[in-house]
Amino acid sequence: MSPSPDPAARHQEGARHLAPARVLDVDPLLEDPKTRIVVCCGAGGVGKTTTAAALGLRAAERGRKVVVLTIDPARRLAQSMGIDSLDNTPRRVKGVDDSAGGELHAMMLDMKRTFDEIVEAHADPDRAAAILGNPFYQSLSAGFAGTQEYMAMEKLGQLRARDDWDLIVVDTPPSRSALDFLDAPKRLGSFLDGKLIRVLLAPAKVGGRAGMKFLNVGMSMMTGVLGKVLGGQFLKDVQTFVAAMDSMFGGFRTRADATYKLLQAPGTAFLVVAVPERDALREAAYFVERLAAEDMPLAGLVLNRVHGSGAERLSAERALAAAENLEDPRIVDQDDGKAGVRNSPDTQDGSDSPEPTAQPSSESAPENPQTPESADPVDDTPERSVDRLTAGLLRLHAERMHLLAREQRTRDRFTARHPEVAVTEVAALPGDVHDLAGLRDIGTRLATGRPELPEPGA
Repeated sequence: MSPSPDPAARHQEGARHLAPARVLDVDPLLEDPKTRIVVCCGAGGVGKTTTAAALGLRAAERGRKVVVLTIDPARRLAQSMGIDSLDNTPRRVKGVDDSAGGELHAMMLDMKRTFDEIVEAHADPDRAAAILGNPFYQSLSAGFAGTQEYMAMEKLGQLRARDDWDLIVVDTPPSRSALDFLDAPKRLGSFLDGKLIRVLLAPAKVGGRAGMKFLNVGMSMMTGVLGKVLGGQFLKDVQTFVAAMDSMFGGFRTRADATYKLLQAPGTAFLVVAVPERDALREAAYFVERLAAEDMPLAGLVLNRVHGSGAERLSAERALAAAENLEDPRIVDQDDGKAGVRNSPDTQDGSDSPEPTAQPSSESAPENPQTPESADPVDDTPERSVDRLTAGLLRLHAERMHLLAREQRTRDRFTARHPEVAVTEVAALPGDVHDLAGLRDIGTRLATGRPELPEPGA
């Protein structure tokens, strides 16, 4: 039987190695002209927007004509692209290296404006004006559950239909669940085609007095209940909205289905974005399984904010032991002379024991004798200050090594469950990305899995 490896060697080998079963190679994906859509998805707060922007920049500087569709990005991200603000219109990003012939455009989804564009495109001017001014429509377009996800799909379909860009990078909405991006269009379509809408639409379809008679005879009880729950004026607004939108309802479902098929088609690639934390990777695992169930093409996992260390040879245990030794040298390090006096068997009962030091008389005792607590005053010499500082740094290093080990265990659980998923890592950065250079650096890390610390001599 071969000897088990040394624990320190095992730690050195695994501390930074969150090595996946398969490595995601980002550049061939971005450079392939057959790749037309890249969708960055995942739980909230894992860096989807920054990842999408960095991928778009890297693709543009490799010759692709790219538009990045972001969903409510932080102001710093717009500034990192050199744009004061993003809106529903793609804007070209300046400062991109276009020597390869590429371009980068960026836009932010305006949920309400996208809904307005649908109404204006599919209704005559009078009906469009009636819809846009309807209070229920204004509430629906501004914040109805699932509207943002649906409009993201609508905007994606619009961008793809225009064929002005050869790559669209989508940052999915910061939903409670990453699955909402796939589910919301169906839910909104079901609502618009649902029984409640048909009930509210029935009087308008029958028309005039006959409609009112139909309503009074067959549905007065239902509408009375709805009026009490929703409010009479609100119910009237809904009915007016439904009557005006009648001819458009089928279009919502048709476009949602078309975009859904676009996401399943060759040329689309999903990147699941996560951080090496249990909840985020659990969400990523659910999304991986859902994409497989829906026959949607998964390119791989982007693992953001992976921590590393340039001193992996020093384990957490050894660092803590060294810190304790520096903080209280009496625990381990004693001068040879003192150790010989304290530990020699001759000093226990031997006749050669040194004579005890004579105690001073009361007359010669100092006025304020030291108490046991003050007998060993704090050593503020430069050497002890350096020791305390070093001990603090060693404890910080031990915390970092524990963090690395925890990330590795979390990551290993994911890769054991989904060994087929290719992974690329992005190291944790000390600050926010605030310019194109920062996005370019993120793109490099995405493509190469560069360690957190630069290589010696780099």
